Amino acid sequence: MSPAANILPAGVVAYRRILFLVLVVLTTFLALVMITSAFQQNGLTPTELLLLLLYTLLILWVSTSFWTATLGFWVLLRGGDRYSIGRLPPEASARTDGSTRTALVMPIYNEDPTRVTAGLRAIWQSLQETGQGDAFDLFILSDTRDADCWMQEEANWYRMCVDFDAHGRIFYRNREKNIARKSGNLEDFCHRWGGHYRYLVVLDADSIMAGETLVSMVGLMEAHPGVALIQSPPLPANHRSLFSRILQFASNFYGDIFIWGINYWQLSSSGYWGHNAIIRIEPFVRHCGLPKLPGREPFGGEIFSHDTVEAALLREAGWEVWIAPELKGSYEELPPTLIDYAKRDRRWCQGNLQHLRMVFAKGFSGLSRLYFLMGIMSYVSSPLWLLFLVLTGFEAYVMSQTMPVYFFGDNLFPVWPESYAVEMTTVLLVTLAMLFLPKIWSLILGLLHWRRLKGYGGLIRASLSVFLESVFSMLTAPVLMIYQSKFVFAILMRRSVGWPPQNRDDHRLSLWEAIQAHGEHTLIGLVAGWVSYRYVPGFFLWLVPVLAGLVLSIPISMLSSSAWVGQAARRLGLFLTPEEYRPPRVLELLDENLARVEAATATLADGEGRHVADPGICALHLALLPNRPVRKRQRHQLRALVYQLIEEGPENLTNAEKRSLISDPETLVRLHTLARGGRDENRG
Repeated sequence: MSPAANILPAGVVAYRRILFLVLVVLTTFLALVMITSAFQQNGLTPTELLLLLLYTLLILWVSTSFWTATLGFWVLLRGGDRYSIGRLPPEASARTDGSTRTALVMPIYNEDPTRVTAGLRAIWQSLQETGQGDAFDLFILSDTRDADCWMQEEANWYRMCVDFDAHGRIFYRNREKNIARKSGNLEDFCHRWGGHYRYLVVLDADSIMAGETLVSMVGLMEAHPGVALIQSPPLPANHRSLFSRILQFASNFYGDIFIWGINYWQLSSSGYWGHNAIIRIEPFVRHCGLPKLPGREPFGGEIFSHDTVEAALLREAGWEVWIAPELKGSYEELPPTLIDYAKRDRRWCQGNLQHLRMVFAKGFSGLSRLYFLMGIMSYVSSPLWLLFLVLTGFEAYVMSQTMPVYFFGDNLFPVWPESYAVEMTTVLLVTLAMLFLPKIWSLILGLLHWRRLKGYGGLIRASLSVFLESVFSMLTAPVLMIYQSKFVFAILMRRSVGWPPQNRDDHRLSLWEAIQAHGEHTLIGLVAGWVSYRYVPGFFLWLVPVLAGLVLSIPISMLSSSAWVGQAARRLGLFLTPEEYRPPRVLELLDENLARVEAATATLADGEGRHVADPGICALHLALLPNRPVRKRQRHQLRALVYQLIEEGPENLTNAEKRSLISDPETLVRLHTLARGGRDENRG
């Protein structure tokens, strides 16, 4: 099968991208002219030249975001985009032969089985309520290494099959070897089962998608045979902590203008975010096999941020990749604390910086290289801002130590030094305007569509939420700048972080945890504040917003991690979202299933190894184990581990050792017998 012709009118794509490029470049040029005029006219010092270079890169990045949001604002003012994928007429070659099969695939790795199962149950129930659930199958693709988590996943899967009478419709598989992480997991699925399906919907462990949304995505793919991938814009939902609720509000309230802006200039050459997207399996299998990069991590080895590369490969093969702003009912979850957010950023930073190899690789178009650079810049901008601040402070100190000369040559009257306060203030205001105007655009849209504001608590509460979110963003931005600068530096020093599982559970930070995480930020803020106040007092006032965020990082992080404070803000109507004001059906199903799965899991005894002791779970796990021969040496090793378990307890075994024990049927039966015997003795 080959991609169909692009049905967008000739010239539309070129016009929009040229317009976007001109706006970004022109804004950058004007800002650069203003800051250049603020420097001395008698030549530029090396420091000033470096400052100009840094500012050019930074304002280019800021203006890219600004004009994306502004174009999205303009599109929404006009009622939407007639060239979005949801409004394009079906292609002439579109057909529905009645045999369309779609696989819902959730790759998981050491995730909370309760949350994963509750989410999958909600999605499955929502699909059945559409009346078109028979066209979908569900695959749970586990790369979980933790032994107890593995067995609980199996038990939850089997309970799903029984409850929904879905044997042969809902599948579970645990890979023996975690090869190539998530991309390898999906590749294994495509080669083993992909031939049975036309489409593949990729879910993350925290993904929630309404049945109507999934049916709509399949309909769009059927209507446009030249489309290989459609990305739905997932909204954060289901959060309790203050930190995650603020981010949830910001993403929900400002997200539309950015999504529509992205669609405006990217159109059929959009990107892929790795989840909550539908993929046409045939071109995905043909074109998206990922190579292993030469060298070692972090720049070599397996490709971490595979989604961006896969979208580029599909585009280069002539297939269309879209984002669909009209699609609603797609949700995800965010990290509950500032620290967890930074940890997730550390993984993404490594994946994006690895794309440096792709920028110079053969076979990619200029647009794909631009996307790679934009992903890199999303993290490199932090150390660039940090360097810009340091150099600006240094230049301010040098200027303060320079004695002005009032008389030159034969002049009888003094030549007063020029003041550049106006120019520098203008530069600052222009930069701040581009950062904060998108928030104003969203408020204006809310006023024009006042019913929309009701879901955010009304005009007053929504406006107050925008103000408080802006203050919170201003205070946390310096902390994230320091974090991301450290991440970039560590990666450049070739320190790999791997891809550990993400923490998604609400938990309030203790004082000690906050001190460990933010002690250095507080110290940096205090030292930088004292130095600037002591030696460059005129620069100190400009630096106060940055210093405040660093000095207050410990209490801000602790306070924002609190679910109690987050729920108190919700009761006051602050940071409210439409999903909280009037929960959609799929999120109601999620809450119901969370309670149901937690109750079912609570019937198990506490303690490590409880699943091995449970006859039903143990029998199920035994039935799912492949029958592989065990060599004599491996048998002796397993027996030694059993003796170690008996003598020292499970806490002294590694995850790999525990996994090996429950991966062998004979050893598993022995462990079950020992566990049941110990439990019976305790009861006696």
